[in-house]
Amino acid sequence: MASEEELFASVDALLNEEPQLPPPAERARLREAAGITQARLAAALKTTTQSVKNWENGRSEPKSPRLDAYQRLLDGWAAKHPAHGTLDVPAPVVAPQPEMPEAFDGPAAAPVLQETAAPQAPAVQAAPERPASSRRPAAKKAAKAALDPRFPHGPLAVLDGDGSAYGVDGIVLDCPATTVPELVEWTLRESGLGTGKLNRYGKDSDPLIVLTAAAAVGLGLPERLEGHEQRRSLRLPEDHPVVKEVARAKWQLTQRGFGPWARIYRKAQGRERQCVQLAILSWDALDERSWPGVAEMEPADVARVLGVYAQRVITPRGSTAVSGLELMTALRPPTKAVQDPASGNWVSGYNQGSLGTEPTDPAPPEATPEHPVVVNSGWSGGFLNEEAYQWVRSVDSLTDEECLLPFAVGLDLNTAFLAAAARLVVGLSGPDHFTAPTFNPKIPGSWLVDLSGIELDPRLPSPFTPDGTRPTGLAWYQTHTVAYAQELGHDVHPIEAYLRRETGAYLDPWHDRLKTAYVDTLADLGVTKDLDDAAFLAAMEQHKQRDPALAAVLAAIKATVKGGVGKLRERPQGKSYKEGEPWPALSRPTWRPDFRAAVISKARVNMHRKLNNMVKMTGLYPLAVLSDCVVYPSPGESPLDFLPYAASGKPQPGGFRLGATPGLAKLEGVQSMLWAVELMEKGLNPARHIKGGDAVLDEGE
Repeated sequence: MASEEELFASVDALLNEEPQLPPPAERARLREAAGITQARLAAALKTTTQSVKNWENGRSEPKSPRLDAYQRLLDGWAAKHPAHGTLDVPAPVVAPQPEMPEAFDGPAAAPVLQETAAPQAPAVQAAPERPASSRRPAAKKAAKAALDPRFPHGPLAVLDGDGSAYGVDGIVLDCPATTVPELVEWTLRESGLGTGKLNRYGKDSDPLIVLTAAAAVGLGLPERLEGHEQRRSLRLPEDHPVVKEVARAKWQLTQRGFGPWARIYRKAQGRERQCVQLAILSWDALDERSWPGVAEMEPADVARVLGVYAQRVITPRGSTAVSGLELMTALRPPTKAVQDPASGNWVSGYNQGSLGTEPTDPAPPEATPEHPVVVNSGWSGGFLNEEAYQWVRSVDSLTDEECLLPFAVGLDLNTAFLAAAARLVVGLSGPDHFTAPTFNPKIPGSWLVDLSGIELDPRLPSPFTPDGTRPTGLAWYQTHTVAYAQELGHDVHPIEAYLRRETGAYLDPWHDRLKTAYVDTLADLGVTKDLDDAAFLAAMEQHKQRDPALAAVLAAIKATVKGGVGKLRERPQGKSYKEGEPWPALSRPTWRPDFRAAVISKARVNMHRKLNNMVKMTGLYPLAVLSDCVVYPSPGESPLDFLPYAASGKPQPGGFRLGATPGLAKLEGVQSMLWAVELMEKGLNPARHIKGGDAVLDEGE
């Protein structure tokens, strides 16, 4: 016979168990008896209508602390509406709640969305057990996106190990999936995640599920990917249990396999895409250079950062470089529906102004040495060398007055390459070869011309070469570089050219969206366009501390610009590649090295034009230029001490100006003039050390 102590121990164990909810059907009966809609209950429990649906049909169960609150509510309703009394006390008439259709559209969804969105509680409030990891002065303004009735829960969610899926604007979903195929099914059928298309002829963005380390392990994935290559380049082997599990469930992986950014899909049925993007945080999906500090944030904060980026730029599809390239296509879809005049049927046709569906071979001088166009033709006529500045002024050219100035100040142009993409005319067709053409600055292309005879001030970098040295003979140049030689008063006579007959401002929508994203995010951080120069510098000094989450979004936007431009000429990757073989990037219509050359050429010319104007207005010459950063000697530690201002106090046009708009400058760093001279004597670039070795137009990832 059990002793009293054993009985009390057993009873205490029962008391300490989690509350046991009534059966799902009884939960629904009690709610309806109380006259409460699913949406109203979801608002009270700081969750979503879909979660309540899942609780009432047995698909999932709430977790603490929501579990305890739900249990208390059901106990209260049970006391008022016992099961045997439901016929005596008629329940209020409540409109039936139909099952939400898979696409989350239709008239039944509208009132549910309004009630679900009403509380707008931050995610840290919906899950109080998680501490907030960042300050949020602009959280609601930044993260709130326009509601699409098909995607009521936003573009993405961050799944944690306990099944909580953190979405934008404080939404927390309950995800019952225990395997990757179940997660994909839940995302497409029940989550309400996704984003509408950015162009009327485009496609909706696929939902993104970000996995924490705990969530990855819970789904059978390794916490880390290990190997001799960079972790972002690693993939699960084809015989891994999860990869086999995906295949057995009739899902497919893209050619890049199951890596940090895995895409799982089935063939589209009609207009409905069946595709989910996964990102695994512990596999370095969010590169620290592009997403500083984000991988270490709490899931709710990760969802906020990625949600703002998705709202303002695009739902991430991979690295920021990949997202930058995907944004180009999303804004300029290759096809649109056109009516066949013969049959009257609607068919897929070319979308004017886009790059179409087929890749275009570059001209030989625009390609890379390993490109099949070069290898197969035996081309030996040289290549374009349109790259960003990496120039250091000769120490011998420094004057005594310059050496006596106490400071070296770095000015960094805000997204200089984005500014160069504005109203940039590029070729939309393949290149045609011309002999002894007359130069035309309005035609995009590559020109073989001799610019070595042009004499320029040696205290400035040459605008025609990346290292700032004087050209030595015939060389290939992009149109903007040759046009600038003409602007400086020199007669140019090309020997050959590869030109495009069809042209257009392909990058304009891309520029406009990224510029708006950059300016709006800076404004949320307190850096607005209406600030005077002193206030602007003060705001820039504090903007990263004001809201680290939005500061990470800003860094990602800048990385999207540089990475997107760099990826226009993505080179082969991997040790197995053999010269002359095509590599995967060449199959993209957006493999356009001529676009990249045009952006960089225009950015470098813009930089030299400002350097030249600064000499005319102030007599100052730079010490070094690296990409979009220029270093000047200065009498003080602020750019206000040497930038040109009119008598009215307004900045002089033409030179460097401070401001939040792309193309304008901000203070990047201050060092002693002696330190800068020592670097220059060693052949080192002061701008690189002021900027911390910033990556320039990365072609990888």
